[in-house]
Amino acid sequence: QVQLVESGGGLVQPGGSLRLSCAASGSNFNKYTMGWYRQTPGKQRELVAGIGSGGGTAYITSVKGRFTISRDNAKNTVYLQMNSLKPEDTAVYYCNAYLDQSDYWGQGTQVTVSS
Repeated sequence: QVQLVESGGGLVQPGGSLRLSCAASGSNFNKYTMGWYRQTPGKQRELVAGIGSGGGTAYITSVKGRFTISRDNAKNTVYLQMNSLKPEDTAVYYCNAYLDQSDYWGQGTQVTVSS
């Protein structure tokens, strides 16, 4: 069982930066594939970025070059550094942990990009 707690969301102006954190409880964090998803009202949740247990990363096209996902296995934490934020990045961001067909989600953190 894994519990995930996100933090770091907030209101930022276009072009600004935020860093989201996701702290995980439980064991074997280093074995989990971790991901950041986002969701806006009326739309399906979409995968923004993922990082495997070996450190390999993947991003959706719209955030490549602007967002960076990373993990610190010693701290059981995954991060999402978001730069050059755009209004269309506004969403609730969720942390996800996946291992052996088991899926875990955090409660979400709101990111609002607006002037």
